[in-house]
Amino acid sequence: MTCDDVGMRRQLLLVRHAKSAWDDPSLADHDRPLAPRGRKAVRRLHDYLEQAAPSPEIVLCSSSRRTIESLDGFRSAIPPHTRVEIDETIYEAHADTLLRGLQRLDDEIRCAMMIGHNPGMQDLTVRLAGSGDPVMLAKVATKFPTAAVATLSFEGGWSELIDGSARIDDLFMPRRPRP
Repeated sequence: MTCDDVGMRRQLLLVRHAKSAWDDPSLADHDRPLAPRGRKAVRRLHDYLEQAAPSPEIVLCSSSRRTIESLDGFRSAIPPHTRVEIDETIYEAHADTLLRGLQRLDDEIRCAMMIGHNPGMQDLTVRLAGSGDPVMLAKVATKFPTAAVATLSFEGGWSELIDGSARIDDLFMPRRPRP
């Protein structure tokens, strides 16, 4: 079966970067590193990706320091042949921009990961996830915390990925959301 076959299921992992540090007010937002709590969450994220998540063939990562440090922290949990693209358009992007980036992916790719920021990542997840576990859908609509991962799947090519076309298959949050 080729990737062009009708009914090809694709997977998408939407990752919000881990918690960043705010202790140096002289740093631009783009340059903020991970906080100690963020580094701890990345270790849990690493374990999740290593054990439970599908393996991406490509990672699209924001150019910010905290997203790159998040990726560096779990990089060994994804296959070594995974292509990584640092993309400055993901930084502070709205869901529309993020979706357009995904829609341009080559249909040979069956599983992709995008690492970015809120509110764009949460908005994109909510927009794409038209079905799946109602509890997961409600959780992601309420909060998409740092170091969270939403795993979505959909039928068809990347250009066919539109609002409501995906199913949420899994939702990882490194800590329980606060009530």
